[in-house]
Amino acid sequence: MGLLKRYKRTGWLVAGVRDPESIAEHSFRAAVIASVLAVMEGADPARAALLSLFHDTQETRLTDIPYLARPYVTRTGNEEVTAHQVRGLPEAVADMVTGVVAEYEGRASAEAVCARDADKLECLLQAVEYREQGNQNTQGWIDSSLEQLQTESAKRLARHALETGSLEWLGRAMNGDDPS
Repeated sequence: MGLLKRYKRTGWLVAGVRDPESIAEHSFRAAVIASVLAVMEGADPARAALLSLFHDTQETRLTDIPYLARPYVTRTGNEEVTAHQVRGLPEAVADMVTGVVAEYEGRASAEAVCARDADKLECLLQAVEYREQGNQNTQGWIDSSLEQLQTESAKRLARHALETGSLEWLGRAMNGDDPS
């Protein structure tokens, strides 16, 4: 899992982002978003967060294969990669991890749908933030993320994110206008 802290999200390198987020940074925020979406959709937030935490663990073996490379490489399914990753682990741990990955990949529950939406919504938020920092090559990520959202809650949050600045809350808080 430590490798996920070191591996950068390669799509952002293609977009010209100088120091892009790591896969672990992406997965952490996606897990938080998954829990929020799950609450909004009436699902289990803890389960959605767990699914989200494990959604990119295969990238410790595969790295983050850029979208442009996918037509040229044969990709092993995430369930198969996970099976290799958990060999030698206690059976209960291996069963938990393989079950979580299978549920996520199969979209077998409301929590899995929320976790998948969280992955796309996190990408959209990151693209907006990189755009605000001056990178003008992020629109494709915003558009493709929007297209893939399934839940009404994720679509609503995405629209709000696109209508407001990522640090708008900070200005309100510093001016004493923040209701929290």
